[in-house]
Amino acid sequence: MTQRAELTGLLDRLAIDDLITGYARTVDDGDWAAYRALFTSDGRADYRSAGGIEGPAAEVAGWLEETMRLFPVRQHLILNRHVTIERVDGHAGDSAVLRAEYVNPMRLDAPGPEADQPTAPNFTSGGRYTFRLRRTDAGWRMHEVVVREKWRRTSEDRAAQGG
Repeated sequence: MTQRAELTGLLDRLAIDDLITGYARTVDDGDWAAYRALFTSDGRADYRSAGGIEGPAAEVAGWLEETMRLFPVRQHLILNRHVTIERVDGHAGDSAVLRAEYVNPMRLDAPGPEADQPTAPNFTSGGRYTFRLRRTDAGWRMHEVVVREKWRRTSEDRAAQGG
């Protein structure tokens, strides 16, 4: 592999990492126009394993906009990212897959004035994302995101366990 090909691969990885970080930030910040812009024109999202919906990214963004209002405090941590970029004749291609684990603490209800920790999460979930990505004229974009929730814990779960 030439240095030029290695540099291209590195730049692709950095661009993909920025895209996935952008995904987390748009959801946490409630920037649904920016969320839509992260996808290809035919992009799709599948949140069914976490109790959500599946469909075109623009429709799912509308659903997220309504649903995320229930969670005034939210933070998506996307960890252990593993990206595989398609190879064509020894060079980076125009598609990639990124798999990553996530931990997502959120605050389901607005805290009252008597709350000890007014922004403490009372709903936390974790699982794995699979992002299918495509290179476009505008740069790397998500063609598909699939969420596979592995676990969920609520404040009621903690109370029942004595913690």
